Amino acid sequence: MSAGSIKIYVGVTDLEWFEYLSMRNPEEVNFWQPGGRSQFRALEPGELFLFKLHSPNNFIVGGGLFGHASIVPISLAWDAFGERNGAASLDEMRARVARYRREPLDLRNDYSIGCRILEQPFFWPRDLWLPIADRWAPSIVVGKGFDTGDGDGRYLWDAVRERLAAAVLAPSNPLLEVARYGDPRLVRPRLGQGTFRVAVTDSYSRRCAVTGERTLPVLDAAHIKAYGAGGDHEVSNGILLRSDIHKLFDRGYVTVDANYRFVVSPRLREDFQNGRHYYALAGQELGLPKRSDHLPDVEALRWHREERFLA
Repeated sequence: MSAGSIKIYVGVTDLEWFEYLSMRNPEEVNFWQPGGRSQFRALEPGELFLFKLHSPNNFIVGGGLFGHASIVPISLAWDAFGERNGAASLDEMRARVARYRREPLDLRNDYSIGCRILEQPFFWPRDLWLPIADRWAPSIVVGKGFDTGDGDGRYLWDAVRERLAAAVLAPSNPLLEVARYGDPRLVRPRLGQGTFRVAVTDSYSRRCAVTGERTLPVLDAAHIKAYGAGGDHEVSNGILLRSDIHKLFDRGYVTVDANYRFVVSPRLREDFQNGRHYYALAGQELGLPKRSDHLPDVEALRWHREERFLA
């Protein structure tokens, strides 16, 4: 990538997905791929992901800020994003996956799918659709990357910026940075709840931080500082916990100390005359993310000990 440039990726989607989401204007969307075999690594968080309709509709019709990529069971994608997957139900989403894979539909199949999660998506009205036929080979069926240091990439950046500059955006929308500045730059995306769930799950290697449990349906991305109390959806404000431990964490019966060790309140025994299983875990050191910027935030942990924990 050239100095002072960023990457842009244009992914191919169908009109049905686009129209379903454009009528709802969600704050995050899952641009999924039915194959689920290879991890998406074309962009860094904050770079532009645009979506183009299938031929013969050779137009870019919207996009968003790239937030996170993963390969997950379709059930987790639905739990995390619901209709923000561009479908009205999990069964409908399964049917689309089976159709794209050219397989018989099995509503019990927990298909593995690729997820490209976009923050602050935008959906252009038809008069703003961007023609791209002269920059797009007919053989490209999944997507194509561009660099704003090159002519085609800079053309896309400028075209998106001009369209965003004409849109009405909230003062807190990170896309204002794209609209205001001519030079390509990374824009810090504001993560949504669904992205938070998938990103925390991946960061903890899909294991409960306390027990090591790996059964995905019973694992929750827990906010350390509650979202309703001003906590955000950043990975550093999350811990992956088994669902029962998550409930106890939210209610203050368990917490994490400054050394990342599991702490159980005496109130658990006092209130319920039980809790032997949880006391056996007391003092357990948490299994932590490998990335230092994903470690539980020390101030958020302090908030939980002081504001939620039942000492």
